[in-house]
Amino acid sequence: MKKLLKTLPLLALLIVVSSCSSVRVSTDYDRKTEFDSFKTFAFFKTGIDKAEINDIDKRRILRAIETELLAKGFTKSEDPDILVSIFTKSNQRVDVYNNAWGNGAWGWGGFGFGGFGWGGFGPGWGWGWNQPAVSTQVEGVLFVDLINAKKKELVWQGMGTGYLAKKTDKKIERINEFVSKIMEQYPPEVEK
Repeated sequence: MKKLLKTLPLLALLIVVSSCSSVRVSTDYDRKTEFDSFKTFAFFKTGIDKAEINDIDKRRILRAIETELLAKGFTKSEDPDILVSIFTKSNQRVDVYNNAWGNGAWGWGGFGFGGFGWGGFGPGWGWGWNQPAVSTQVEGVLFVDLINAKKKELVWQGMGTGYLAKKTDKKIERINEFVSKIMEQYPPEVEK
């Protein structure tokens, strides 16, 4: 039983860490659209300019989308079939963890009562308060919109939600993961 109690917090931490690394994706699309007819694309500057994200990350996202579309056989064009736009938003998540494994605290010193006691300079158990741990993370949402260029109508939208990285090399990797996971869902499997 004691082994189980010691293993549970580690297992919970593992689940939390692994869930933080994944991107959750959802999509929606116009069921009457013939996606097979789209062969060319361009970026919709008007929509992209409204995205609330720094220009460096914006370019990273657009490069990743372009890479994915080119891999799907699309061609970049001045007279495109579809326009690509993006939208972003973010939320800061604050988690407070109370360590309630018991009142024992590992420390240095001795134990005594009213002036009598055992002094010591070695490690031992004592009574104390557990400090809560606070963790903050930024959860981002990336929307990728595909717009029928001729009709100026949204025909497909992919949304990816996940935690953002702070270091530049991890950020680039994370952006590529977001875009890749979202674009895996395009084109949709349209029921006929």
